[in-house]
Amino acid sequence: MASKFLIVKEEGKFRFHLKAVNGELILSSQPYTTLESCKKGIESIRTNAPIAPIEDQTVEGFETEKNPKFEVYEYKNGDYRFRLKARNGELIGTGDRYKSKAGCMNGIESIKKNSVEAIIVEE
Repeated sequence: MASKFLIVKEEGKFRFHLKAVNGELILSSQPYTTLESCKKGIESIRTNAPIAPIEDQTVEGFETEKNPKFEVYEYKNGDYRFRLKARNGELIGTGDRYKSKAGCMNGIESIKKNSVEAIIVEE
């Protein structure tokens, strides 16, 4: 079994979800107007995720990284999330909520590892 990008159509827009081998959701995209642009978003993940540094915005005085990058931030109720930005600074996708920062960092590592070989499935 492989990790997969699941493309879904919701309210006339396309979006993809990257799911790990175990079926866990690890990243969701922004909505795209066309299937083609959604697939380009997937290619952007494959290109950018493996090389993107992590900008930990939960640390006071954090160092700003150049794009592409993962941004780790504190979410509501003390949960942690991340977002992946492309070279041009546009948001490619966001991670799920994690109770711990370590879990959030593991989610990023999973994307770096799983995105390149993930299959694409259209729902």
